[in-house]
Amino acid sequence: MNFDAIDRSILHELQNQGRMSNADLADRVGLSPSACLRRVRQLEEGGIIQDYVALLNQDMTARSQNVFVQITLKSQESHDLQTFEAQVNDCPEVMECYLMSGDQDYMLRVIVKDAQDYERLHREFLTRLPGVDRVRSSFALRTVRKKTEIPIG
Repeated sequence: MNFDAIDRSILHELQNQGRMSNADLADRVGLSPSACLRRVRQLEEGGIIQDYVALLNQDMTARSQNVFVQITLKSQESHDLQTFEAQVNDCPEVMECYLMSGDQDYMLRVIVKDAQDYERLHREFLTRLPGVDRVRSSFALRTVRKKTEIPIG
């Protein structure tokens, strides 16, 4: 989809403050409210705007620790990958999961309360995933930058 300056402006504003009213959004991007709403609906229907969510302050939750987990499987057969991915999708602590190129097959970002909580997750879930050969974990010491806005244009 090709974005013009108005679309880019709408997407920028919504990515930074998704709760603003249509009237406020229209004012910020220089459109009438009806034209702005039409544009937003086109972006939603086109799949560019996928959803609206509330972003929580992770440090204020019971799971403030990020752990990056590299997982290598015994086999990279399509069925084995699908089985692994289906089980990973059922774990609430797994916030992100990527199929990777390189030495490991998957990179996960999991959130836990502390090292003991991660030990539990490692023992009861990660090492029991189907086909797991190796698990390597790195605890994040501090978040330096975390963005949610995808640059458009």
